[in-house]
Amino acid sequence: MAIGYLTMQARTAHDAVPLQGVQVTVLDDEQNRVYELTTDENGETRRVPLETVDKRFSLDQSFTGTPYVSYHVLAQAEGFDSLYVSNIPVYDGESAVLPLMLVPMQDGQRSAVQTDIVVGSPAVSMTGERNQEGAEAEGALYVLRQVVIPNPITVHLGTPASSASNVQVSFPDYVKNVASSEIYPTWPDAALRANIYAIITFALNRVYTEWYRNKGYDFDITNSTAYDQAFVYGRPIYSSISRIVDEIFNEYVRRKGQNAPYFTSFCNGTTATCQGLSQWGTVTLANEGRSPINILRAYYPNDVEIAETNIMTNMLSSYPGTPLRVGSTGLDVQTIQTYLGRIRQNYPAIPVIRDPAGTFGDSTREAVARFQSIFNLASDGIVGKSTWYKISSLYTAVTRLAELNSEGSSLGIGTVPPSSVLRQGSTGQDVITLQYLLNVISEYYPGIPAPAQDGIFGSGTRQAVIAFQQRMGLVADGVVGRATWNALYEAYRGINQNVTPPGQTPAPPSEDVIRYTVRSGDTLWLLANRYGTTVDAIKRQNGLTSDNLQIGQVLQIPVSQNGQYITYTVRSGDTLWLLANRYGTTVDAIRRANGLTSDHLSIGQTLRIPV
Repeated sequence: MAIGYLTMQARTAHDAVPLQGVQVTVLDDEQNRVYELTTDENGETRRVPLETVDKRFSLDQSFTGTPYVSYHVLAQAEGFDSLYVSNIPVYDGESAVLPLMLVPMQDGQRSAVQTDIVVGSPAVSMTGERNQEGAEAEGALYVLRQVVIPNPITVHLGTPASSASNVQVSFPDYVKNVASSEIYPTWPDAALRANIYAIITFALNRVYTEWYRNKGYDFDITNSTAYDQAFVYGRPIYSSISRIVDEIFNEYVRRKGQNAPYFTSFCNGTTATCQGLSQWGTVTLANEGRSPINILRAYYPNDVEIAETNIMTNMLSSYPGTPLRVGSTGLDVQTIQTYLGRIRQNYPAIPVIRDPAGTFGDSTREAVARFQSIFNLASDGIVGKSTWYKISSLYTAVTRLAELNSEGSSLGIGTVPPSSVLRQGSTGQDVITLQYLLNVISEYYPGIPAPAQDGIFGSGTRQAVIAFQQRMGLVADGVVGRATWNALYEAYRGINQNVTPPGQTPAPPSEDVIRYTVRSGDTLWLLANRYGTTVDAIKRQNGLTSDNLQIGQVLQIPVSQNGQYITYTVRSGDTLWLLANRYGTTVDAIRRANGLTSDHLSIGQTLRIPV
């Protein structure tokens, strides 16, 4: 029996915040539940085995069937919109990691909205034509001065002229996504590497020649296979591909004597032919024993070679060029120790580093190895290129989030919109507040760019406003009036309410008040009796003028505490996880308070819940 593997990871704010307690359901093609899983403190589920078809079918270009089995994943968490990822290919012997990019619900949102992502077949099995056009970079009218890794790269989720949204992803993650979307991960190593070199170089050629930017577009590349290369936002990444990309993401193809990335066009070589690389042809050549560079020379000029660039945008420090390991000393070691110490606040599973600053000892190795394990890198305790850049990018993400949180307190964000409408050309404090709100929201909502916080409403701020308006179903005119301000505040408050800072437990709004979301059948009288308070007290706390309640309405309920507990009567649909999250406690704390030996609950059962 052929087996593949799947792991789910729920993280937000560019991996800065792991989401613990996300309920994950894995379903087969007939919608039967295969697994019920929960994410841990790192936002990760355990790896689960899944039945699939034999690997040999994905190595045979004449096979007309489907060389994998598809599965589906539903992810749900209180305070977040749900996510359904369908048609996930699972391959024999391959491990895949599925990112669960959950979006916080807005303040006042009554029920979760489901986002659907369809993964589907890789591009190599498709029949559509590929008409990739590009420029030999050395002769292009617009070129950058040097080859730079764009971090992040901006991807347009549609054809160039379409009104589709943009997303920004780190360059290594982009390459992993494209390779997982283009080819079968079961192919020989040399074939995978040749294809990944072509994918990397194609993207760097688009960036280096500013192929889309010089045409007035606000993105670097599209996900249209007719124009560029496949990319499915939110898809799983396969381990064989991830491992190779981590090694070579900053290496690219160029001609001898030139610096520019070569235009590495490609197609599958069977149903679609082109003048560039044949994806299926790389398998044949790899099976003949050809090396990746010799495979590339079979399709591109004979003088192509592999070059390297160590310049990455938005990196605090560049890779020192030599791996750091036990026995290493110096400033680079101290930098990694400092970064890991800060990252540990968000990922407490990383052990404390007890070595002297600048000395790479056993505790530094243990911290590095645990970090590598959490982020799907080779867990060898050595800081090579891929580990260095991942630590640096995550440190950037967690510190940026901390700075945004601190800045929000100093700005004194309120709920009253400015007296004037803001549009391109506006300046001042209100624009700074607008840009701040967009920066925070961009951390959690894919497709919304982060504008510069300079107090000037320029084209970047307008693009961010339009993206936000499109995401919220508003008129996308780039003008910030009352409706847009209200939506900005609701999204911002929803983030503050629903995204718990790592290492902290959600707290009720005040010492003797809990938050409660109204459910079907609730009345003020029932809630007052359940929580040992009065109807009048609930009304006063929430400014209610009638007894009418709406499903999804959030109430602040003053609780009559018995010691440090409240009494709760179990209702249909309740689980220990839901109750723990609702009342800002843990499943284990509820178990201990009630002497429970299992997670099973009965309707009508009375529980003591620590608050």
